[in-house]
Amino acid sequence: MKNTDGGQLYTIEGFAAALIMIMTAYLVVNATSIYTAGDTHINDMQLESLGNDALKVMDIAPNDSSPKTPLQEIIETAPVDEIGFDRNFSSIINRGTSLNPNTIQYNATFTCRNMDNSLTSKLIHSTRNLTGGEHPVRATKWVIVKKTDNTICNRDDEQAVLVEVLLWRD
Repeated sequence: MKNTDGGQLYTIEGFAAALIMIMTAYLVVNATSIYTAGDTHINDMQLESLGNDALKVMDIAPNDSSPKTPLQEIIETAPVDEIGFDRNFSSIINRGTSLNPNTIQYNATFTCRNMDNSLTSKLIHSTRNLTGGEHPVRATKWVIVKKTDNTICNRDDEQAVLVEVLLWRD
């Protein structure tokens, strides 16, 4: 009778090598799979960038001698100039070709701190209410305002208010 221990060792070694090669192939195939999760959020990033850019444009003082920006004037007006905000903001975000205009909806508010350190949020303008089925993105801008008649958050000193705009496409 012959010694079969050597044959069994070669068989076990062959199975181990086969398992190593299968696992290596599995790992290589999974590592080289192309997964483009970032592509799914490009529309959201573009919409957020558009909203931030629109707020930045509205917070630039005009070329004349007016020291206030349109955004400051809109917030400092009592009550808030929602028609002026809608006219300026909508004209910036909804620019497109005449054949394919944008239909971006938004809800704009500003938040400020009262004298007692509580927060107050006030609506600037809303093109329509959120119903829950939308996928909004947020654009924000800090604006320095000064009002002397206590109409902004019951303060008469210079303060920073946070303008927040939720944007979504129909």
